[in-house]
Amino acid sequence: MKIVFMGTPQAAVPTLRQIVEDGHEVVAVWTQPDKPSGRGNKVSFPPVKEFALAHGLSVFQPARIKNDETKQLFASHDADVVVVVAYGRILPAEFLRAPRWGCINVHFSLLPLYRGAAPTNWAIVNGETETGVTTMFMEPTLDTGPILLQSKTKIGEQETAPELMQRLAEIGATLLGETLSNLGQLTPRPQHDRDATFAPILKKEDGLIDWSLSAFDIERRIRGFQPWPNAYTKFLSKTLILWEAEPALSRTSGISNGEVIVALGDELVVQCGERTALRLVEVQPEARKRIVARDFINGMHLKVGDRFG
Repeated sequence: MKIVFMGTPQAAVPTLRQIVEDGHEVVAVWTQPDKPSGRGNKVSFPPVKEFALAHGLSVFQPARIKNDETKQLFASHDADVVVVVAYGRILPAEFLRAPRWGCINVHFSLLPLYRGAAPTNWAIVNGETETGVTTMFMEPTLDTGPILLQSKTKIGEQETAPELMQRLAEIGATLLGETLSNLGQLTPRPQHDRDATFAPILKKEDGLIDWSLSAFDIERRIRGFQPWPNAYTKFLSKTLILWEAEPALSRTSGISNGEVIVALGDELVVQCGERTALRLVEVQPEARKRIVARDFINGMHLKVGDRFG
């Protein structure tokens, strides 16, 4: 099949690799423009672009996709199907109509659950035990199109969003390969809006820890909000990112939420809501590297009664 692939982050690369390995003709790869990153603002390529160039594929990176020139360029590819994986833009209706078979999206949830930009993160934060990948025909409205295939997977108890995303990316690649192989035989099934849940784009403030929540809720935020915005709090007016922690029930009473109840050796425990406590394992003080709890206790001279938040 003649395919246009649209994607940007590392999570999209396995699907593009699968398309190439399956012998399809990739007539164009569309990805987001290069961006400066790091301390030196060095321009870096999106991971999809790096893979495409390494495999001799034609790459297009328009800054705008809703003007006539870009729409005509897209139509000129004369594709049988367009495959979209985390491209980063909502496609105009003209794009959706251009390929013969339409546009197929690889979405990292079991639609109609977790429609939106950050399904993997919110699935962990909300305590889901299962998620998966969906292939679907795209519609002008976000993540509402008819479902083609789905694949389920369990979420590990200590799994972070980047770890889960890496697994889902590989599952999605296999599922897309199966979808394309059987496209003529599949019967798309409609989604029901009444069953939908949502995964809105992440905001910086989502990561700010509310210590009145239970330690189990906070621990899921620590895993789910990686690699951004991260779960963070304040200590001595400076930001502290929490990278790893263990929740537990608490037998203490009369202690304020966010108050340190143990600070000895490797044990740094903070009181949380609902009679729970959080043992901090790895943290990152502002403008410093990640460190284990013992080093944070010693470096900050932390003691029982100190407060976070």
